[in-house]
Amino acid sequence: MDFSAVSSALKAIGELTQEVTSLWGVDEQVEGLASELRWMQSFLKVADARKVDHEVIRTTVVEIIELAYDAEDVIEVFALKVASKRKGGFSNCIKRSACFLKEGCLLHQIKSEIEKITTRIEVLTRQLKTYDVSKLVVDGEGLSSSTERLEARRPYPHVMDDNIVGLDDGIKDLVTVLLDEQSERRVVSICGMGGLGKTTLAKKIYHHSQVVGHFKHLVWVYVSQHCQRRKVWEDILSDLILSEEDRKVNVEKLAKKLSSFFEENKCLVILDDVWSIEAWDSLKQAFSARETKSKILLTSRNKDIVSHADRNGYLYELQELNYNQSWELFQKIAFPQTNSPGYKIDAKMKELGEEMVKHCAGLPLAIIILGGILATKYPSLAEWLKVSANVKPYLNNDKGEVLRDVLALSYDDLPPYLRPCFLYLSHFPEDYEIPANRLIQLWVAEGIVSSKQEEGDEGQIAEDVAEGYLLELAERCMIQVRERDIATLKIRSFQMHDLMRDVCLSKEKQQKFLYIADQSNACQLSSIGRVRRVSAHKLFWIQCIKSPHLRSLLFFDTFLPGEEMEKEKVLTMARHDESFNPLVWFIAIGVLGTKLRGIWKYMFNNFNFLRVLDYERGGVAGCKLPNDIGKLIHLRFLSLRDLTFGSSKLPSSLGNLRCLQSLDLRIKNTRFKSAHVPNVLWRMQQLRHLYLPVECNRKTKLKLGTLRNLQTLVNFNTKNCYVKDLIYMTNIRELKIRGPFNIEDFNTELGKNPPIVQSKYLHSLSIINYEGRLDPRHLTHLLT
Repeated sequence: MDFSAVSSALKAIGELTQEVTSLWGVDEQVEGLASELRWMQSFLKVADARKVDHEVIRTTVVEIIELAYDAEDVIEVFALKVASKRKGGFSNCIKRSACFLKEGCLLHQIKSEIEKITTRIEVLTRQLKTYDVSKLVVDGEGLSSSTERLEARRPYPHVMDDNIVGLDDGIKDLVTVLLDEQSERRVVSICGMGGLGKTTLAKKIYHHSQVVGHFKHLVWVYVSQHCQRRKVWEDILSDLILSEEDRKVNVEKLAKKLSSFFEENKCLVILDDVWSIEAWDSLKQAFSARETKSKILLTSRNKDIVSHADRNGYLYELQELNYNQSWELFQKIAFPQTNSPGYKIDAKMKELGEEMVKHCAGLPLAIIILGGILATKYPSLAEWLKVSANVKPYLNNDKGEVLRDVLALSYDDLPPYLRPCFLYLSHFPEDYEIPANRLIQLWVAEGIVSSKQEEGDEGQIAEDVAEGYLLELAERCMIQVRERDIATLKIRSFQMHDLMRDVCLSKEKQQKFLYIADQSNACQLSSIGRVRRVSAHKLFWIQCIKSPHLRSLLFFDTFLPGEEMEKEKVLTMARHDESFNPLVWFIAIGVLGTKLRGIWKYMFNNFNFLRVLDYERGGVAGCKLPNDIGKLIHLRFLSLRDLTFGSSKLPSSLGNLRCLQSLDLRIKNTRFKSAHVPNVLWRMQQLRHLYLPVECNRKTKLKLGTLRNLQTLVNFNTKNCYVKDLIYMTNIRELKIRGPFNIEDFNTELGKNPPIVQSKYLHSLSIINYEGRLDPRHLTHLLT
């Protein structure tokens, strides 16, 4: 369940209540709201710990998250519009007295909003008394379906799969490692996402003639998500020497007996489906023998386990099947007569099958399910055509339930802090390569990930916490890493397997996490009461969104695609006007400008609580960025990258966006190469990531010394920025200096031996197109 919404609201209240004077007028209401939010947080934790899966609980969780978002919004309005103005001395008091009436009205409005939210919580509390969580668990109505899924997929080592493709290399490698008695590798692991065939490969090893001949005893035990230590040990002993007396001894004696047996006998123990390091730690006492030739083979979706279990352990990572292997496996199942002499596959069916198998993305379980569905419809070409037109729905129907359940188990096993992180990935289109840095900035901006503070320690900043979460998703095989940093091995970009993404989308819809919009479904947005997040995969008119409490808006299409422009007759005429009629072009530009201004105006006037605004693919965005952007005072993340404007000047109202954490100003313009950035960025003292335009004009001169939290600074230029400001950026991690400039500028401003950057965190430095010699002393100081 998503705790982040409630935690974020409590954090906002906590920061506000640090200054008691700021709460004058709403102190009782805020304290009452905080108390109710803590109750909601406790409710979510209890429901999650007991794995309650009941319609009443699901509905309640969605309502609690909505209440938490509303609470955070109203508290932040108070913090930004009232509390922030109460700071300062006598001069600030005079300014406030001029608009005292306005502040009083706003205070009354905020007080009323808080009371409404508290009333809604009280109503929800009364309703829940009828549906007590513990009662639901006891009655068995709300027991987690993951338990049933686990039992349904329990493997039996004697049951072998006939249709196996692409495992020969894995069998060869694993058998070699297991038979090598000189090796110090005691733990061997098969890892990969659900449905890849880990258990199938382990069964092949279990029955392999060389393995059977080498080990005196072979034991197979199913561990599962809900690891029960005593049961696992008893299952192992039952395959060996378990007696009735053994069932009565305590766990310490049971572990000692197993450990002694493995030391005296050459055994292979296969632990199938180990989910966590904690599960291994609970079992390892039974495998503590030091001088032994026994070995352990485990299967898992978590790559961390093998290095934790044995620092010399061997990890075999299963990969998806390539296309030829996928087609070979598909033929074995979908065409039962393939092995018959003289049998020839129908050409049209082959064409359909080759196309359909691509939807399985190399996942053996998906191929087996799809092949099984088509085998029941063979040889009807009409039935095959039906399936071909709707491959994914068939993979998700009752016959595809096994696939859905196997992949859903990975989500069920996620700790609460990782679930909203995983759900957030549903924003991105299919096959999209997601940049890690951008995703981390979005997580932090939305409050899904926050910093960790520990006693006696500086703690971890939010970006480091988020990076750890991303790595954990990779270790759990829920994302596929595409690129790593050569020096640090940190994830730079990744993708989601198509079928894992389907699970993500399914869970996202269940929890109403976001709305994915395009031209086909955008009109439905107007009938949906509250939408917090919208991801626009294809352009639609944002006037369809009627939710004033929208928090994030991500665009994955150009600002105004060519096909939309073609719909306007005047624009089409101008485009095909070979004579270049000035009147036609004047009217066309006017029509286009009106449309674009309408988009911006609607956004700035209706989405006042927006925290994330991200344009991914740029496009023509109008004459200039409107001044009204300063109304979006809640913004944490703003990316204008590659948006094209007629004017090179950005509005000074950007300075109002004091909550901004990430700002990307790498815009384009139609007339000038350079852009003008007003000197207002120094006000954004929460800014952590700043991307300046590739080139700024001569009028741009930015003071950045107040940005003490800055971690990323791209396109810093000595012609437009003050070199001495770098000294104050003690948290900088990535610095990109863009020229042309003369390195002597650094000497002039900072002296002979300038400590240019005093950040101990700096790991990425690039200087583009510099002139003059770079003194080695400068480089040393830059990399301190």
